Amino acid sequence: MGLGAHLVVMKPILMALLFISAGLAGCLSEDEETSSTVEAIFDYDPDNNIRTGMEIDFDGGASLPSGASLTYKWDFQDDGSYDETGRKVTWSYPDSGSYDVTLTVSDGTNSNSQTRSIRVIDADASEPSAEPGTFSPNSDCDGESVSSGNYYVVYICEMDRSTSSKNILATTTVTLDGSSSEPGSSDEYISEWEWDLDLLRDEDGDGDPKNDADLTGESVEWKEVSPGEYKIALTVTNGAGLTSIDETVVYVNYVGKWNDFAIGGNTSNSPVDIEFSFQVVQDSDSGNTIRWAESELVYLKEDADCTDVVLGDESNCRAKIDLYGFNSTDEEAGNTSAIGKDQRSYGDCDSDTDCVGLKFSGSYQFAESNWKDGEWTFTVRNNMVNDLEIESLTIRLSYK
Repeated sequence: MGLGAHLVVMKPILMALLFISAGLAGCLSEDEETSSTVEAIFDYDPDNNIRTGMEIDFDGGASLPSGASLTYKWDFQDDGSYDETGRKVTWSYPDSGSYDVTLTVSDGTNSNSQTRSIRVIDADASEPSAEPGTFSPNSDCDGESVSSGNYYVVYICEMDRSTSSKNILATTTVTLDGSSSEPGSSDEYISEWEWDLDLLRDEDGDGDPKNDADLTGESVEWKEVSPGEYKIALTVTNGAGLTSIDETVVYVNYVGKWNDFAIGGNTSNSPVDIEFSFQVVQDSDSGNTIRWAESELVYLKEDADCTDVVLGDESNCRAKIDLYGFNSTDEEAGNTSAIGKDQRSYGDCDSDTDCVGLKFSGSYQFAESNWKDGEWTFTVRNNMVNDLEIESLTIRLSYK
């Protein structure tokens, strides 16, 4: 083969290599550009209730790229000129007002700036006092008295439920009242009430998860609240711009009762089950932790029309119905089957009824190390041949 033929063959190969090299070069330059992105990020302390003459510590250490050799320039006067340099600096303002603070960082090639507004108030201004309020009803769903304290406790009472619905999905509206908050002095006033309903989530991205304004107003309605324990916070701001924050807890308990229904008999060597489902929460991180979940079953000792035509044994008319509890993955957590017929006096039974109860503790059964929380079921089970009459089934979910 001649030299010309070699050149013809090599030419496409060289072109392909050039295209591949160019592509790789493009990828490398993109990676280098991404890894060297410069972003100015700074925090300051204190971040509220800043007074005239107070020293404010500014820190740009969160700027990117982390660990890079960056220069830091600070503009505290919003005039385009730099007042301080360095990653950490201190500044104070002699006069009250709102100020824009700008940090500019550079790696020698690229630069970036962040601007944040801060409010400075008079040194002698009075601080307000946040008071998120309290509430306790006179009685619970069963008519028992309820203790009060520095918290809200609310009951969802569904005392005559139909068996056409056996899921506990009820919610309620909680009225939160911050009217007892104080502005700080007689010549001051409260200009803002801000309610944060989730103290773990920082919705406004300011680094403080306890000051998000989920609801605003002196008195607000928190709607569609499920049974649970909720830690919330109220932030109030007075006319001078000073703020105060205080936390409280809202407990929402539930009681549901199903009255006068029947359960079929076991005629095929398979028990008859009626399942009632409910949600429980045992979240230690958020502080939403159930204390206990309880079911109470009341049924007639003997069904009025019960006869045993096969054996002629009237003792078979003595009813026995049991409760079973299952977790969210259908593992059995407990049952009442071992309780004898003559020991069924759980709660307040009369001479014609038997009563059994099944109670699960939040710190044990619903714990992460045990059967965990989620959607559980209380199951009413009839192993007997006869259809049986149930006077009531009550489910209680207690968070307080």
